[in-house]
Amino acid sequence: MQQLKLPEIFSSLPITWDCEVSLPDLPVNGIQFDSRKVTPGDVFVAFTGGNIDGHDFIESAIVHGAIAVVGTRDVRRLAVPYIRVQDSREALAYLSAAYFDNPARKMTIIGVTGTDGKTTTANLIYEILKTAGLKAGLISTVNAVIGDKVIDTGFHVTTPEATEIQQYLAAMVEAGITHVVLETTSHGLAQHRVTGCEYDIAVVTNITHEHLDYHGSYEEYRAAKSRMFTSLVQTHDKVRGNPRLAVLNRDDISYDHLSTIVTANRTSYGTQENADLVARNITSNTNGVDFIAVGKGIESNVHCNLPGRFNVSNCLAAISVAIGLGIEIQTAVRGIDQLKGVPGRMEPIVMGQPFDAIVDFAHTPNALKVALETAREMNKNRIIAVFGSAGLRDRQKRKMMAEVSIQLAEVTILTAEDPRTESLSDILAEMADAASSAGGIEGQTFFLVHDRGDAIRQAVKMAKAGDLVIACGKGHEQSMCFDTIEYAWDDRTAMRAALSELMGIPGPPMPVLPTS
Repeated sequence: MQQLKLPEIFSSLPITWDCEVSLPDLPVNGIQFDSRKVTPGDVFVAFTGGNIDGHDFIESAIVHGAIAVVGTRDVRRLAVPYIRVQDSREALAYLSAAYFDNPARKMTIIGVTGTDGKTTTANLIYEILKTAGLKAGLISTVNAVIGDKVIDTGFHVTTPEATEIQQYLAAMVEAGITHVVLETTSHGLAQHRVTGCEYDIAVVTNITHEHLDYHGSYEEYRAAKSRMFTSLVQTHDKVRGNPRLAVLNRDDISYDHLSTIVTANRTSYGTQENADLVARNITSNTNGVDFIAVGKGIESNVHCNLPGRFNVSNCLAAISVAIGLGIEIQTAVRGIDQLKGVPGRMEPIVMGQPFDAIVDFAHTPNALKVALETAREMNKNRIIAVFGSAGLRDRQKRKMMAEVSIQLAEVTILTAEDPRTESLSDILAEMADAASSAGGIEGQTFFLVHDRGDAIRQAVKMAKAGDLVIACGKGHEQSMCFDTIEYAWDDRTAMRAALSELMGIPGPPMPVLPTS
């Protein structure tokens, strides 16, 4: 990668910027937004995030060797050039892309967004690409896959920052990868983390109730996700061509809005006959789902190893991408069959117990609903559901999720799930009120257990032969936040610990939380 100098890297920015002095002809060694990570030759980008304002750390960045500073405030008399912009996060994204020589322009980028099903759909597409013989990469909220290298993308689910994404993309170019699947969250879009990613295909799974604490309203949340689709026409021309294809869910409430704003090519999928790709004859069991995919000139049997009728929609989205790339339907079908499971998504935990135990990431009302409906398809006996609702997040979810579980599960155990700086007791009280209003009876059909480990222990102790215990909300995540501290936590480890304790067999110790 050719090292750019300060004037070069700023001259390529497609945004307005202002600097009162001439930029010195110095080589840029990196782009940083954390002053603690600045090394000599870096450009420091200051932005406000949460309770921290990066502008307060400008002097620290300069002491560490920053050769220029970017920000939005009126800052004067610095020892290095200060470049003022309208949006620091947008500048960070474009600077990162320029620093790594715009790697997204050298590959076909497939973006997947939505409230639920993003990770599964991204993995299905990735398997299809590999089955088609393409050199594919994946950046998801679980990990980044670059050739044989798998990189953990963090404790908590979100799109990585722009600097990390561009670094991953640059590594993929270096590895000879030609197609990238990029799972894209609404935060990633709203905060410009994926700006400069040059999407060629944009896929939506659904847009339901989530993140209204951040976006303010469903309309604003939908608008954030819409950015990926409107950006298709802005993608630079690429050697492999520009599909500029929007893949929309005909069954979802987002369809009408997205279909009116997409000016690029578009296709749709769903169970309705007016979709371009339709699923017929759907059957579901513990071994997964089967259906017939029917489209223009296409009809093929599809088997997906992931249980739950909702995965039919994820498969249709992935097949639609394959069709858009010119991949044959039978190749796409084989690719789908290659995916045996996704970490923390309806993941079975088997320790020899006489009942089913599952860990799932469902953390929205809709996701919890489909997870419990899938559990019912898999098991006709009692369902015992364990979950909570995060602090400092969308409070409306608490009521909605409690109501869903009372309606669909025989037993609901409400517990901790990243309370952060909120009172866990207050969160559980809100959920308990909703559970009672929905007809639940505390101590009989629902319980409050502050410690998540104890909640899972209680669930497995209550389970009888043939029942199903499902822990929702954490899935693959590796930590839980109390106050501002991340404590090591994995629901799968906790479930194995509870089961081993129950049966008196060797197993992992139960992770310890502040509530223990």
